[in-house]
Amino acid sequence: MPERAREVVEYRKSGLSLNHIQGCPLDCAYCIRHTYGLWDQRVPRALMSDAEAVEALVNHRYFQPHVTPVQVFNRATDPFLPVVRPHTFAVLEDLDARNLTNHVLVITRHQMKAADVDRLERLRHIKVTLLFTYSGIDNRQIEPYPSRVAAESLKLMSNPLNRRYRTVLYWRPLVPGLNDSPEHLDAAYELSKHADTTVFTGLFYRDQIAEYYQANGLPEPYGETARRKIVPETLERRILSTFAGSDSLFRKTSCAVSFAHGDPDYNGHYGIPDLCDICLLAQLDLCRGAHRVPTRQQIHQVASTLPDASDLVVVDITEGAAVVSGLIEEQPRYYLQHALGFQVHDVRHPHLNRRHGRADIGWKDGTDNG
Repeated sequence: MPERAREVVEYRKSGLSLNHIQGCPLDCAYCIRHTYGLWDQRVPRALMSDAEAVEALVNHRYFQPHVTPVQVFNRATDPFLPVVRPHTFAVLEDLDARNLTNHVLVITRHQMKAADVDRLERLRHIKVTLLFTYSGIDNRQIEPYPSRVAAESLKLMSNPLNRRYRTVLYWRPLVPGLNDSPEHLDAAYELSKHADTTVFTGLFYRDQIAEYYQANGLPEPYGETARRKIVPETLERRILSTFAGSDSLFRKTSCAVSFAHGDPDYNGHYGIPDLCDICLLAQLDLCRGAHRVPTRQQIHQVASTLPDASDLVVVDITEGAAVVSGLIEEQPRYYLQHALGFQVHDVRHPHLNRRHGRADIGWKDGTDNG
């Protein structure tokens, strides 16, 4: 097993990710498993017990009780595969029994059952969000497991009133020429009416994924790869036009999850107007009330608890983000972001106007994207 795959706890953008079950038979061609060297592992297997995994999570140097958002099985399997489902509930129930109130994200495209509602409703403390991965992609070479399953699961799990857990239409990956026809966009809009909220995003098209597409004769969506997700400008405009009647569409996962639970964004995106221009005024007010621009001293104080942030330098602080240098990898940046409730950007990877956190592909060059 590749060394990176052995790390069962690691930060992955919207949360600290727990992945002690690895292997998936769904075979989505664009799966992130390619980048972990796990593509050929189709049978889920456990690297340790659920109890050991939760202990590793809550004792991890990046975990902050009641603060750190957590993701369960979002890197190498689907949490509601029949053989994985018992492990998913074991993890959720263990975290809940500790009286933790952290956000816990569970991302799935698999079939869910009516009994899942009752079991999830027994959880009293953690803030569970079910994110249903739906693309509408019809090409079975790219996505063998049909999107209609996720659509039906979303409807089923969204139906009960007054539930504690929340549901998100996780509309991804959007790829020009593959699932962006007017019919595809309209279908997603209709489906969104069942969810508590919707977030849209594009494709992670990394080198390993491109190599798989090429080796298997799949239509390549782009002529180049990127470290960030790709959402071309014209596609975003069409999505916003289609969802003009929606009051709960978001560009960022953390925004959607926080909105669904009535919380300010835990990733602190407020202060970046080009992200917030589609948000409800009430949500903007909530995020504004929680928005605190940290001082350099506060940033260094939080960073001082992390050995892997010992060389951190604060380059700049604006209303929207702190720009830092000296971090060898991304994970301590995410820790700082959640500890501060404020955006932290690496100077090596600038966030450009109107495509914050996205690849340059499909956008005009430079800071002027008008």
